[in-house]
Amino acid sequence: MKKFWRYLVIKSIRRKNQSTKTFSAYQLARGFRNLRITVITFFKNLIMTLIGITCAAFGLKSFLLPNKFLDGGATGIAMLLSQLTNLSLSVLILIVNIPFIILGYSVLGKSFTIKTAFVITGLSAVLAVTEFPQITNDKLLVSVFGGFFLGAGIGLTVRSGAVLDGTEILAIFMSRKFGTTIGDILFGINILVFSSAAYFFSIESALYSIITYLSASKTVDFIIEGIEEYTGITIVSRRSEEIREMIINEMGRGVTIYTGKKGFGKTGEFVDMDVIYSVITRLEVSKMYSEIQKLDPNAFIVNSSVRDTKGGIIKKRPFKHQ
Repeated sequence: MKKFWRYLVIKSIRRKNQSTKTFSAYQLARGFRNLRITVITFFKNLIMTLIGITCAAFGLKSFLLPNKFLDGGATGIAMLLSQLTNLSLSVLILIVNIPFIILGYSVLGKSFTIKTAFVITGLSAVLAVTEFPQITNDKLLVSVFGGFFLGAGIGLTVRSGAVLDGTEILAIFMSRKFGTTIGDILFGINILVFSSAAYFFSIESALYSIITYLSASKTVDFIIEGIEEYTGITIVSRRSEEIREMIINEMGRGVTIYTGKKGFGKTGEFVDMDVIYSVITRLEVSKMYSEIQKLDPNAFIVNSSVRDTKGGIIKKRPFKHQ
């Protein structure tokens, strides 16, 4: 087993450095640590993804679908079309999200696109093959708890670095291209969905669907710890130059470097140190933390909500893939 892990570590280092030379014990130890972080992050994200898919499917089939309540976004569009055409919701969720998945490749990169395609396909498969019991017919309970479970599913998948609803990708794309806020774009899309529900079904159905959407939105905010559309990341680390290069070259984000002093101890000792600040979307937080941990497990990171931005973040460099 040790030989197997050593082989993986050496292969990983060589692929990254494009070198066939031998490596020091320090390089092997660092490579093993990075591989361990990658494996742990992968399985943690996979578990969150599977739980998220199950929660979303439970919310849809046990609460919303039997009572013809809608959610917002791409899921709401698919639910509306399913009720109007009697086509399978599992198929429509795939069809509606395919354009957004394709758009996600250029907006958020290959890794994000693969994860999102897996999540949406997984949700479609669970809806197609799994039966959930109908919990209640009380309309208020249906709208609140249906939104809660759907929001929990969306929040968990966002924490794992993907999305269950492709309209958020469209909103990020349009915010960068036209300078509008992500919230305004999502609000406009949802107005169309709920207006359609009022027209095709009833005003009462549309109003309960709005409650569902609000419940889901608040749950998403809770699951992802209140992260807004954009998140400011402040990093204090002795490996600031390596982290700076990672953010620019691998994350495709801009950085601001502050020259500061790090103080510690009762004697008030100070150490000169560069402080890095970058603004990313909430979908990139998990990847940012993982990459920083690989470079410096002791890095001090401060995460702060950013309501909106204007300027450099609108134009984002594409991801650089290995």
